Amino acid sequence: MTTNSIYHIPNLPWEERPSTSSDVIWRYSQNPIIPRDLIPSSNSIFNSAAVPFGAGFAGVFRCDNKKREMNLNRGFSDNGFDWRLDNDPIEWLCDNPEIGRYQYRYDPRVVWLEDRYWVTWCNGYHGPTIGVGYTYDFEQFHFLENALLPFNRNGVLFPRRINDKYVMLNRPSDNGHTPFGDIYLSQSKDMIYWGEHRYVMGTRGGWESTKIGAGPIPIETAEGWLMIYHGVLTSCNGFVYAFGAALLDLDEPWKVIRRGEPYLLAPQTLYECVGDVPNVAFPCAALYDEPTQRIAIYYGGADTVTALAFCKMDELLDWLNTNG
Repeated sequence: MTTNSIYHIPNLPWEERPSTSSDVIWRYSQNPIIPRDLIPSSNSIFNSAAVPFGAGFAGVFRCDNKKREMNLNRGFSDNGFDWRLDNDPIEWLCDNPEIGRYQYRYDPRVVWLEDRYWVTWCNGYHGPTIGVGYTYDFEQFHFLENALLPFNRNGVLFPRRINDKYVMLNRPSDNGHTPFGDIYLSQSKDMIYWGEHRYVMGTRGGWESTKIGAGPIPIETAEGWLMIYHGVLTSCNGFVYAFGAALLDLDEPWKVIRRGEPYLLAPQTLYECVGDVPNVAFPCAALYDEPTQRIAIYYGGADTVTALAFCKMDELLDWLNTNG
């Protein structure tokens, strides 16, 4: 595979694996990188997405305010660790005022695709569905449409067309704290009308026995699309969110080539176990620098803060071959 420009990030945020760790994924020693109160309006900042932008990074962040309204704010960083966020939410430009009406916005993903940055998120429109919008410059944000009928969550775009179609992972759900969920795939020729839905994979035992959902934008490798995803088990004290990985076919990405059985990272630290929603590690973005094989994963901790974890692509693929 030749080096793709979206996979060449020389200034990718990075910290080497601790000498005491043999884990495939390891946490940043200074986590959380974004506290719940980074901006005056916020109750919590978590489950957010970052991408390379200019000489640094930009992102769309889930910021629940002190009225506990869920919304999306813009942010910038020079190094991927230290972030500056707007105190006010993004104002979306809508050609049709009907889609401008919303109940909430949360859990964004961002991807550079063709000529712009596309943003997807869980949009409240008579229940949770998947909002689709874009920006060229992180100054103006355009709301295109809701991709699917309620109820659906975890809309995650692939970073290029496949068979001349845009492709999105998603997770049909219900209107509450959904006690079920499998990953599906939908396809579109124009980012507005979505169909040709395909089943990708469902729940299994243990850490992913209750529901699963796609996480960061899939990463293209010579072996297939690397999909990092979250899985949920139901404990006697409620849901526990961890994350793992699977490999999808490059041309038919609803076909699973390999799927890891153990989790890669589960709630174990204070900032993952204690917060507004205890026991949550929820990945939303993964930056990959192919020349060094380095991956930086942004994830939410306990629905309260934003954290970073690291791994290397070659080691993660080896792990999938051994544990898949």
